[in-house]
Amino acid sequence: MCATSDVLVHLCGIQDWSRARRRGGILPEAGDGFIHLSTPAQVHLPANRLYRGRGDLVRLDIDPTALDSPVRWEPGVPTDPDSMLFPHLYGPLPVRAVIRVVAYPPAADGTFPPAYPSSLRL
Repeated sequence: MCATSDVLVHLCGIQDWSRARRRGGILPEAGDGFIHLSTPAQVHLPANRLYRGRGDLVRLDIDPTALDSPVRWEPGVPTDPDSMLFPHLYGPLPVRAVIRVVAYPPAADGTFPPAYPSSLRL
């Protein structure tokens, strides 16, 4: 997979996004030291691994040129397709870098399909 993308994606709960908007951004996760991102084509993989069945998710579409911290393309987990790299943001995700916020609901069976859903803007 090419280590570039015009748009990066981060998933979070709607309440987490509301808190981030008040604070001005999202901080890296303590254990990892980075914020997990995806490309639009791969977002279903972490969604199914981490959020199966959650109906409160929003997809944050991010302009990578508006990020102040480095993005490193690194391997995901062993079950991901061979040679697939995921973008990891090593610093905060500023609210100003988010260009679109849309609901990201699962299918009726609780899974997230590979297609990049186009939902209503929140």
